[in-house]
Amino acid sequence: MKKGIHPESYRFVVFKDMSNGYSFLSRSTAQSKETVKWDDGQDYPLIKLEISNTSHPFYTGKSMLLDTAGRIDKFNKRYAKKESITKNATVENAPVAQEVAPVVEKKKSKK
Repeated sequence: MKKGIHPESYRFVVFKDMSNGYSFLSRSTAQSKETVKWDDGQDYPLIKLEISNTSHPFYTGKSMLLDTAGRIDKFNKRYAKKESITKNATVENAPVAQEVAPVVEKKKSKK
């Protein structure tokens, strides 16, 4: 391996799967502001995961519907902006429709 290209600041970090509460201790360079007390009594930085090998359908063999990130809320936020724009639209600031060129069918050539 080339020297000087890998980070030197590896430390122990607790990763916690928020969908089922499973936690594991590993080394990482990931930064975190939260800490958690581990089984050995020491405090370690906490990295929260949405999904891990204990909850992923590929590893568990089960099909699961996860809504940990609030997919419905994200959808509503995304389309609420468009809805507010259309509500405030008036004739003066409405977009102008562009003319579409007519579709011309090509004749098949005989060989």
